[in-house]
Amino acid sequence: MKRLSPLLTAPALFATLLSSPLQAETSGQPVETRRPNAPEQRPAFAGQTRAPQPAQMPKIAHAVVAEGLPHLWAMEFLPDGRMLVTAKQGAMHIISEEGGAGPAIAGVPDVLSGGQGGLLDVALAPDFSTSGMIFFSFSEEREDGNGTSVASARLVPDENGGGKLENVDVIFRQMPSYDGNKHFGSRLVFGPNDELYVTVGERSDPEPRVQAQDLGSGLGKVFRIDRSGKALPDNPFVNREGAQPEIWSYGHRNLQSATLDGQGRLWTVEHGPRGGDELNRPEAGRNYGWPEVTYGIDYSGAPISEGITAMRETEQPVYYWDPVIAPSGMAYYDADLIPEWKGAFLIGGLVAQGVVVVHMDGDKVAYEERVPLQARIRDVKVGPDGAVYAVTERRGGGGSTILRLTKS
Repeated sequence: MKRLSPLLTAPALFATLLSSPLQAETSGQPVETRRPNAPEQRPAFAGQTRAPQPAQMPKIAHAVVAEGLPHLWAMEFLPDGRMLVTAKQGAMHIISEEGGAGPAIAGVPDVLSGGQGGLLDVALAPDFSTSGMIFFSFSEEREDGNGTSVASARLVPDENGGGKLENVDVIFRQMPSYDGNKHFGSRLVFGPNDELYVTVGERSDPEPRVQAQDLGSGLGKVFRIDRSGKALPDNPFVNREGAQPEIWSYGHRNLQSATLDGQGRLWTVEHGPRGGDELNRPEAGRNYGWPEVTYGIDYSGAPISEGITAMRETEQPVYYWDPVIAPSGMAYYDADLIPEWKGAFLIGGLVAQGVVVVHMDGDKVAYEERVPLQARIRDVKVGPDGAVYAVTERRGGGGSTILRLTKS
């Protein structure tokens, strides 16, 4: 594999910033991050990490709208206000407006549920109100291992609060397969021109993770496909010999957060190792560095690769966290119920145990605040009422609750 050249002039600024704690007083409860795992690493530019709190932060109240649910991974609002949810063990349910889970939806294909795998994200087709089409990602067992796959289906609800999937079709498979149980990703986001972005992980282990830099491999990538799973003709590597044409961007670790901003552009947050969670705006053909470049260290405490945080051929993250927030679902807030969050990204935090609110100034992070919820947050969505809905999970496979966040 070609070795990338280090960026020798990476600035060594902001040591005081890195050693100081970030505090947030959202909902009257202070949240403090620990000291960085890699204190010798420095941001490449001002505001790339540990942004200040906004001067004014709303007081946020939260209420339980659904509880006693299976271990959920994702949710989407249906046009009638109900929620479609995926359960990690392999079931879909419709949650009523009263918070009750309907019977399991029939027709969901078998999923490999174990470790970090299972039934993952779900997205409604842009024309769902007329077509009934949904798309979902899941970890799939294969003869030579397993991997992340994407399927389409028509959702047909019934009068009992359940329903079935018709015309289920696996349209895309991340290749190569690998016999492991980590870093499947995955989020699904429809772009403004009906393109489907698929985010996946690089399978974690040292042997496969280097393939995040390999255009012939589907590990550690963002893909851009059409509804049939084919590469879009204007994808950046369509005409490159040996490259997978579905690839949009590469050099990613484990992408479990993705959404569009107000301009219809894709943004993602990926898990770092110990430190180095990254906010990025993936662009066509760009290399985001992993595992050659990272603002984190290995779980053992050793450097990743050569411990380099910048290389000329790779993109810097817009923002990074050390220690990690452990990002999950992500939403862009463009509603009016919580005006202070207008134009901000809302990111679920598994380790942060709450919602991380990232306020933007153009394409840079201006402020960060935290909404502590004392629970691992697996997904975040903005409801049709302008409230923010957060899906909790219990570590070790326990059940989930759905919370509704509003201004108090």
